Amino acid sequence: MTQRDADAIFNRCTRFVPGHYRTTPQQVLAALAAYTPRDAAFDMYGEGKLIADFETEIAGLLGKPAALFLPSGTMAQQIALRIWADRSGNRNVAFHPTNHLEDHEHQAFRELHHLSGIRVGNPNYLLTLDDLKKVRSPIGTLLLELPQRFIGGMLPTWDELTAIAAWAREQGITLHLDGARLWESQPFYGRSYAEICALFDSVYVSFYKILGGISGAALVGDERLISEAKVWQRRHGGNLPRMYPFVLAAKMGMDQRLSQMDAYYRKACAIAGAISQIEGIEIKPNPPHCNMMQIHFKRDKERLFEAVLDLAEETGTLLAYYLMPSAIPAYCMQELTIGDGALDIPTEDITVLFSEALHRSA
Repeated sequence: MTQRDADAIFNRCTRFVPGHYRTTPQQVLAALAAYTPRDAAFDMYGEGKLIADFETEIAGLLGKPAALFLPSGTMAQQIALRIWADRSGNRNVAFHPTNHLEDHEHQAFRELHHLSGIRVGNPNYLLTLDDLKKVRSPIGTLLLELPQRFIGGMLPTWDELTAIAAWAREQGITLHLDGARLWESQPFYGRSYAEICALFDSVYVSFYKILGGISGAALVGDERLISEAKVWQRRHGGNLPRMYPFVLAAKMGMDQRLSQMDAYYRKACAIAGAISQIEGIEIKPNPPHCNMMQIHFKRDKERLFEAVLDLAEETGTLLAYYLMPSAIPAYCMQELTIGDGALDIPTEDITVLFSEALHRSA
């Protein structure tokens, strides 16, 4: 089965367990045009009412004095870490072994900003306060990711999180939040975004993941941080002449999907509870901590994916876009994120389809 064949099958599906519904650029732009106020004006190099109002909205929602809209989270986080390092004079950044900066950015934080990374904890589990206390090198900035994507969207308890934050304060360590999926974390804690973000000196959030924007991120913090970040934005080439499509798409995603986070979370828990009863399936974590989970299948990856594609053709329902190797021997794994698509499919239907996929690939 070629990737082109798989894409054609995906495009013919009408029901989607992972993520949101599949759309085309034309559909996205048409929706964005309908959403755009008639009196909206262009932004110019990050200035203008459209972008300024949105930055004010995000800052207020996250409980910080100021925010800066940026083209990417990669840029946002590197800028924040550079500023904190320059202020403290300590270039050591501590983070979980599976963090994005270390594994997915070609070491840009080292190469561009001359920062040093300290991997803390076990790559298969959450970073803990005990792990941090064992670090012998002085830490300048501690980066925490909520939720921790590459271990199944796991989250520390509120008590664990506040204990880490209090320890960092006592040690004079700056605390930065990789909030690429912060929006999905709120139902687990049952607290406002502002209350969660109050634990951190700076926060990055993404607009193109669960919110479905085109691109874009925000960095939030105090006014001095954001003022300095604007200089680094220019240095990074991120001060684009026009960012209104990204800003409008981000705002539309906020308006349409932010209120759905609890529904996504509850559906993820329902799916995990149902399909974990199927022999040959293991869920991590179970129950899920957010709308994300890892599903580990005791099956050959290629055979199972063929069964997934067959069922997609027969039923119009997609269970997975791809499968990957699992850390469990003889298993393969799917990273499943629940969005709009799964909300419209009865959990019983999803359970039957997963069971049939395993049966066919046995």
